[in-house]
Amino acid sequence: MSWNNSVSKIFSLWCTTSSRWLYLLGALVVAVMFASALYLQYVLRQEPCPLCMVQRVIFIAIGIAFFVAALHNAKAIGRYFYSGLIVLLALTGGGVASRHIWIQHLPKDQVPGCGPGLDFMLKNFPMADVWQELMHGSGECAEKGWTLLTLGIPEWSLLGYLLLGTWAALVALRKTPPAI
Repeated sequence: MSWNNSVSKIFSLWCTTSSRWLYLLGALVVAVMFASALYLQYVLRQEPCPLCMVQRVIFIAIGIAFFVAALHNAKAIGRYFYSGLIVLLALTGGGVASRHIWIQHLPKDQVPGCGPGLDFMLKNFPMADVWQELMHGSGECAEKGWTLLTLGIPEWSLLGYLLLGTWAALVALRKTPPAI
């Protein structure tokens, strides 16, 4: 089978698959990513830092948006709405992951000090202060734990946000065949 024939088949599959299935695939990818995070936490004992928790919440929101888009099976305007929302969430997540990567690459003497734990902050601080502290990051966010192919968790998260946002944009912008 030639390269051109393979690309032609993939493009044909892309054009004929309904948006519902493409959005559902995005939701399934997020579910696998979230299951991987739970595996890292509960099996490999990699405790999530505050920025990791924020990224998890954003991934959950993206997964819900993909799933609702699949359930709704909206036409053009709805696809633009759902995909726009997913892209916006992915950009937000990409920003948080980028901040996390930046903190991990700071020299030891510039790493922010460890603050109180997330549970303590949620119980004792106003929510505005909790968000500010979460986005600032802390010393525990600078710790590099699990890696795969030399990339740590925040790098994989950034890649996930980029791929999910791109997938959603492609679903919204694709040309669909007329309904029969």
